Amino acid sequence: MSLSPFFLKRSLIVTIIISSFITRAFAQKENGERKQIAAEMRKSMVDELLKPWYPAAIDTLDGGFLSAFSYDFKPVGNQDKMIVTQARHVWSNAKAAEMFPDVLYYRAGAKHGFEFLRNKMWDKEYGGFYTYVDRKGNPKKASFAPKEAYGNSFAIYALAAYYQMSGDTSALNLAIREFTWLEKHSHDPIYKGYYQHMERDGTPIKRDASTPTNAETGYKDQNTSIHLLEAFNELYTVWPNPLLKTRLNEMLVLIRDTIVTPKGYLNLFFHDDWTPVSYRDSSEAVILKHRGLNHVSFGHDVETAYLMLEASHTLGIKNDTLTLRIGKKMLDHALDNGYDNSVGGFYDEGYYFKDKPGITIIADTKNWWAQAEGLNTFLIMDEYFPNDPHHYFDKFKQLWNYTQTYLIDHEHGDWYQGGLDKQPQYKMALKGQIWKGTYHTYRALMNCIQTLTPDKTPPPVPQNVRVAHQMIKWIEPRNNETFVGYNIYIGGKRVWYTPLTTFETPSGSKGKSLKIEAVDMHGNASKFSKNIVL
Repeated sequence: MSLSPFFLKRSLIVTIIISSFITRAFAQKENGERKQIAAEMRKSMVDELLKPWYPAAIDTLDGGFLSAFSYDFKPVGNQDKMIVTQARHVWSNAKAAEMFPDVLYYRAGAKHGFEFLRNKMWDKEYGGFYTYVDRKGNPKKASFAPKEAYGNSFAIYALAAYYQMSGDTSALNLAIREFTWLEKHSHDPIYKGYYQHMERDGTPIKRDASTPTNAETGYKDQNTSIHLLEAFNELYTVWPNPLLKTRLNEMLVLIRDTIVTPKGYLNLFFHDDWTPVSYRDSSEAVILKHRGLNHVSFGHDVETAYLMLEASHTLGIKNDTLTLRIGKKMLDHALDNGYDNSVGGFYDEGYYFKDKPGITIIADTKNWWAQAEGLNTFLIMDEYFPNDPHHYFDKFKQLWNYTQTYLIDHEHGDWYQGGLDKQPQYKMALKGQIWKGTYHTYRALMNCIQTLTPDKTPPPVPQNVRVAHQMIKWIEPRNNETFVGYNIYIGGKRVWYTPLTTFETPSGSKGKSLKIEAVDMHGNASKFSKNIVL
């Protein structure tokens, strides 16, 4: 028996209606999940991360921040200070001050930390930031090089964030001095990228016959490169300098096209010409002896995918399908080869042995920062590829559940150094030390909350823009809680950023057009202010 056209048409309509209803129901359910997880993350970020750390970590006696805390957040040890930790605390406080402007000790903490960087950790004779000092800020010998590009990258990162929050031009000027110092001493004009290890006067340290074969000394590396990318990105947001833009793009291309392997993971260390340091043709014993120089670091891979996309966006590269494709490839490689599908979590290390099929996990532990980076990158890729077979949002939910179960200390606060499913001894380990503060976790939670509950509302347009006595002035919009500052355009080019409502007219700008846009922490920008001629 054949069905009538009317019956078929009615059946099709019913099917479409049911399908539409199911689609909306699923969308509503997922939207509800996203809001619930965002609320969980926000509460954990405030109560289990920020409150245990601040203001307790602010060193009111000697400046800067205390470095080491016991499992239950009691200060321990000699409290020596490292540029990486100190700068990261400045960054966290500056960002928290933007997100929670009513909590005054975040702004005070950022200022306090900045002053320690400027007054104690900046080398007033040779320039550049010391790697390591004692609690009072006196340079101290350690296993580190006197100056390192990695640590100096975080100084730039912190100074730019503090300026973005405060408008303190002395912080921006110091960031610019540091960028110039790296350009003079660390940048390689021939092979590009930056030398990591330097003497106090900025001379790059070279490897020689006395250098242990498993030491990092004298090699270029991916970790320095990705965090210089991150630092330049933060600085370019507030200082749109042409040379800085060139270096930001240079680092993006170098990382994406040279440091990332065809399989989709990062080589870790390199000779000056970016030839990878590899022990793959050696025996397994030799490989494992040198594993610190040559393995697959799944956490760095998922972090780098995010940092490359962030830099591409800041550079204004339209339809950057290449960076997106490589970033996705990096996350997929980590998921396919270094992720625990049973309970969640990225493993620490893998290796492609020459005589074994596929990859071998050589460290199945799960450090805290890799999981934080994974949460952020899962959500980013879900935004681009919601129907991908890897099911990024489901993996995100699993990883968040893993984090709540095995990483967050719900009694004393903060995250354990590693997942307790693999390293239960970390329940009693230090919560804070020179390599562990709030940076990875706060950044990931902040980004995840913004992605889960996006705010697409632009801030109000700056009003009453006028020029008086060589100063440009305007009125601050006050009805946008996430507002952070203003981009200044002269002659059609972005020339400055400020969180203030005044800007000194640059020399040579007479007769050029000026317009201003307000921006918020979600990346939204207002319409331009009324155009005026200087």
